[in-house]
Amino acid sequence: MYVLGIETSCDETGIAIYHSEKGLISHLLHSQAEMHSEYGGVVPELASRDHVRRLVPLIRQSLRDSGLQSSAIDGIAYTAGPGLIGALLVGAATARSLAWTWSIPAIAVHHMEGHLLAPMLEANAPAFPFVALLISGGHTLLVRVDGIGCYQLLGESLDDAAGEAFDKTAKMLGLGYPGGPLLARLAEQGSAGAYQFPRPMTNRPGLDFSFSGLKTFTMNTLASSGKTAQDKADIAHAFQQAVAETIGIKCRRALQQTGLQRLLVAGGVSANRQIRETLTAMTGQMRAEIFFPRLEFCTDNGAMIAYAGCQRLLAGQRENLEIVARPRWPLDELPDIAVAATMNS
Repeated sequence: MYVLGIETSCDETGIAIYHSEKGLISHLLHSQAEMHSEYGGVVPELASRDHVRRLVPLIRQSLRDSGLQSSAIDGIAYTAGPGLIGALLVGAATARSLAWTWSIPAIAVHHMEGHLLAPMLEANAPAFPFVALLISGGHTLLVRVDGIGCYQLLGESLDDAAGEAFDKTAKMLGLGYPGGPLLARLAEQGSAGAYQFPRPMTNRPGLDFSFSGLKTFTMNTLASSGKTAQDKADIAHAFQQAVAETIGIKCRRALQQTGLQRLLVAGGVSANRQIRETLTAMTGQMRAEIFFPRLEFCTDNGAMIAYAGCQRLLAGQRENLEIVARPRWPLDELPDIAVAATMNS
């Protein structure tokens, strides 16, 4: 089965073609980061308009690069949420229109399920069950995963997501957009131990996160002693270390609480080197396995949507012609793929 994947949840237009047996056939991505950098963040209306301009040319290019005609496509998967409603509607309307024109099924894909399944595109994909840490600009979730669609939420951020905290802290430090990668680069110039930041919510039981206090701590530290370029680098280092170690403590608890020995880490912030190193060291100490997607699949992309959609289409899941876009969509509302297969058998 050839599945065309369409991702337009925010500021990246992702297109991919995935085959159920051959694997990933084509993967194209256009980032809007340069356009939004002028404004210091994503402008939803501009994001939607750029998706309109880019989407069809990228689909055509993907078909050309794959040597395929549109008649070869067996299904279309598109991001239906969560995300920016205008951006989602561009992808949803395009996917539904093409599916109707080509007389093939379309499937609405949850954006975070796409991220969760991105490591399945790798040769050393994890086996179920496992604990998944999903960290992005809009979400920080710990989830027990027993199968596709079989998700149990273990913990989440009570305020800012990790990526959002990175971006807002970067703005305090006078860095540009996107702030997370720039803060990580500045942190490499910082000195360990120059500042000691708190590890929020680690002195109480539970698996929820809170990063807003770290932003306040950063602001106060900058006001009192962040005068020089080196001070700012040291503060960036301390902030990043605090986030990484906080996440590491919570992931250790999640593995201990569930009794599982596999941790999957995905989402845009999973590209952060300090977080990767901290979690890799933690799982090594526990003799547990850890899985990451390759760096190009950490950020939003069409490949993860094509893969997730392919699995649900293979299970027989189908939807009507309604154009679905959900800016808010709890992950644990998704149907178990095994149940979907039974219902459609």
